Amino acid sequence: MITNALNSYREVDCFTASPVKLVVMCYDQAIAQLKAAKEAYRQGDFATKGRCVTKVIDIIHELNASLDMEKGGEIAQNLRRLYLYILKTIMEADLQRDLAKFDHLVEILEELAEAWRTIATESIKAEADPKNEVPYGTRQPAVVARNWQG
Repeated sequence: MITNALNSYREVDCFTASPVKLVVMCYDQAIAQLKAAKEAYRQGDFATKGRCVTKVIDIIHELNASLDMEKGGEIAQNLRRLYLYILKTIMEADLQRDLAKFDHLVEILEELAEAWRTIATESIKAEADPKNEVPYGTRQPAVVARNWQG
């Protein structure tokens, strides 16, 4: 019963989250799955390791697919290169059983998550600022990241 309630909460959280918060949630989940994959390697649980690695790959593919290369400009291009690097490195880490590469990817994803948390915080502050009001109660996107659905 508690698991069902938690899953329902997570589902509602995903459906109501801003695009920036969704990106942070993706990074957080990828980090958790990489850590779980590393632990599964240590324990010799290769089935769990495989599921975790697959989830990370799916998350990174989804983040990559969500980039709007036209509106995102150089930021989107750099993120695309970084996502492709992450995908390549996770495959190498998996094939070579190189746990140090898993740690390296966790560090990269933690830095990205923190950067997006900062964007989310600044976005909330900008939306709360009465000087940012637009006629008829509509609002302009507070950050470029929202425009390209990062």
